[in-house]
Amino acid sequence: MNEKHQIQYSKIGILSLAHMLNDVYSNFLPQMLPFLVVLTPGFTATRAAILVSAFTITSSLIQPLFGYFLDRQGKRWLVHVGTLWMAIMLSLTGLVHNYLLLVTLAALAGLGTAAFHPQASTMVNVLSGNRKAVLLSTFVAFGNFGFALSPLLLVPLFQTYGLQATVVTVVPGIFVAILLLLFAPRNDVLSGATPALSVVIHSLKSAARELVAIIGVIAIRTLAYTGLLTILPLYLKSQNLSNIAASHLLTIMLFAGAFGGILGGFISDFYGRKRLIVGSLIISTPLFFTFFYTNGTVSTIFLALAGAALLSSFSVTVVAAQEAIPDNKALAAGLTMGFAGGIGGLAVIIIGRIGDIWGLSVAVSVIFLLPILAGLLALFMKSRPAARNQRLA
Repeated sequence: MNEKHQIQYSKIGILSLAHMLNDVYSNFLPQMLPFLVVLTPGFTATRAAILVSAFTITSSLIQPLFGYFLDRQGKRWLVHVGTLWMAIMLSLTGLVHNYLLLVTLAALAGLGTAAFHPQASTMVNVLSGNRKAVLLSTFVAFGNFGFALSPLLLVPLFQTYGLQATVVTVVPGIFVAILLLLFAPRNDVLSGATPALSVVIHSLKSAARELVAIIGVIAIRTLAYTGLLTILPLYLKSQNLSNIAASHLLTIMLFAGAFGGILGGFISDFYGRKRLIVGSLIISTPLFFTFFYTNGTVSTIFLALAGAALLSSFSVTVVAAQEAIPDNKALAAGLTMGFAGGIGGLAVIIIGRIGDIWGLSVAVSVIFLLPILAGLLALFMKSRPAARNQRLA
C-alpha cells in the first residue's frame, strides 16, 4: 500500500490540531469587542460588525479561488505560512489605537485562514484512505472546538492583562506553523488530476440551482452565527453580565454546536442531508427565543440546544455541495465554507446597524429569526438518498 492510500493518523492529527488553533484565531476578534467598547469612545455595534466582517470577508470570499487553484495543484506551504500570517496579524490588533488600522489588520489576518482551509481539507482527504468521511468530520469538529475554546481562553487573558496581551497569542501560531512545516504532506502526495476550466464551468452550470440554494442556506446560517458572536456579547454586557460570565455562555453554545455538528453528520447519513438541514435550522429559532425569555440553568440549557441545532448542519452542507459537484470537491468546499460564509459575514454589518438604531435586543431577535428562514430556503435543495441507503443499494 503506497503513501497515497495509507491512513496517516499522525499527520491528520497535526492538521486537526492546526485547524483547532486556526479557528481559535478565527473567533479572536469577537472576544475583543466588549473591551473595545470600554476603551474606545464611540465604538458602536456597527463598528463592531464592520471589524468582524473585514476578517470574515477576506477569510471567506476568496476561498473558492484557493479551492480552484488547489484542485489543480497542491501547495503545502499555504498551511504553515497561512497559520503564521494570521497569528502575527491578530497578535498586533491589541497594540493599535486607530480604528481603520484595526480593520486593516483584521482584513489581512483573514487571508491566512483563506489559505489554510482549502489546502488543509485537501490534505486530510488525501491522507484518510478509505475513511475520508469520518476523518474529515473529525477535522471539522476540531475547528468547531477551537471556535468554542476562543472565549474561554482569550477573555480571561484580556480581562487580566488588557488588550496589549494580544501580542503573546502569536506564540501558539509559531509553534503550530513549525509542526506543519515539518509534518504536512509533500506536494507530490497532494498532486492529482487537473480539471480543465471548461469542465469546472460545466459542472457548476449543471448544478447551479442546487448550489444557489445551498449557498443561500449557508449565507443566512453564517449571518446568524456571526451575528451571535458579534452582537450577543455586547447585549449581555448591556444587561450587566460580566465579560467572564458572557464568555462562558458563548463557550457553552459553541461547544454544543461542535458536538451538534458531529451528531448532524451521523443523522444525515441515515435520514438524508436535506431533512437534517431543514429540520435542525427550523427548530433553532424557537430554541433561541426560549433561551432569550428564560433565566438561569434553563436558559443556559436552551442556549446549548440552540447552538447544537444551528451548527448540526455545518459539515452536512459542505458534503451536500460536494455531492452536487463531485468532481470539484475543493471548489465545493471553497464555495460553501468560504464564499457563502463571506456573504453572511458581510451582512452582519446590517445587524450591527439595527442594533445601533433600534437597540441590541431587537438585533438579537432578528438574529434568532434567521435560522428558520434558512431552513425554509433549504426546502429548495435537491433530495438525495441517504448515504446509508446508497451503501446498502
